[in-house]
Amino acid sequence: MRKKKGFTLVELMIFMGMFSILLVVFSQIFGQIVDTRLESESHSSVVQDGNYLLNRLMYDIVIASGINLPATVGSSDTNLNITVAGEDHIYSLSGDNLVLIINSDVYQLNSVNTTISNLNFQRIGNDDGKDTIRYSYTVTSKIERPAGPESQDYQTTVGLR
Repeated sequence: MRKKKGFTLVELMIFMGMFSILLVVFSQIFGQIVDTRLESESHSSVVQDGNYLLNRLMYDIVIASGINLPATVGSSDTNLNITVAGEDHIYSLSGDNLVLIINSDVYQLNSVNTTISNLNFQRIGNDDGKDTIRYSYTVTSKIERPAGPESQDYQTTVGLR
């Protein structure tokens, strides 16, 4: 009796079953890798933008020669107007972005991967002392992760030199 080359139907079914199981396992691993990457990108963009904005505002307030807005001690505003090197620097929200306006030039300070909300500047201190600003804002990632968008609140207080 001659043996024919090829596969039997049973062998083909066993191979297809094993291949299907491997395909499902690899697709789940790939899905977890993508989810982890999104989680990492989302967190990273929020932390980077949050810290950059915190330090940028802190630096400009420290070197400012005066605070124009909020105008009086105890008042709050969504805009900050300070004088730095004789020029007005205006920080405000434009849509979901924090912008800096200097001589009608507009600079977006946060990245395209984040939005800024709940921006607030409060002038604190006394009339005879150094001007001080307390500012707060929320940074939210635009990168969608399985658990929802990453969001973090920031707040600090800085005074003029």
